Amino acid sequence: MTRRLALPGADELFRTTGESLGRTDPAVPVPPGGAPDGGARAAEPAGVRRTAVGRRPQGDRRPTGRERHDEKITVYVSAAELIDLEQARLTLRGEHGMAVDRGRIVREALAVVLADLDAAGEASILVRRLRGR
Repeated sequence: MTRRLALPGADELFRTTGESLGRTDPAVPVPPGGAPDGGARAAEPAGVRRTAVGRRPQGDRRPTGRERHDEKITVYVSAAELIDLEQARLTLRGEHGMAVDRGRIVREALAVVLADLDAAGEASILVRRLRGR
């Protein structure tokens, strides 16, 4: 007689997104205030203000830190850039006692660069580097 190992199903391995995380049915209209009709407004981090289209106003560039993120992008980097990023993570951990992941470092760097772009415009480091100066 062969013994079969009972493995958990996908629904037991992966948590669901949607109502269990405070989301609402996409068919429910959302008024300009951001809350579905008759519902409570979804919690946002303290001090985060959103405009009508979901963008943060200029000057309000703070990284989101450790929270569940709903949006995802894929960024391809060279092997050297990946090593540099990992080295930065290890330096933060070893020399500064900060256990952060690579995504957090990228979000912090993005917040810094975008805040500089908002503040300095044409003279920002991003504009200068992209122009090759």
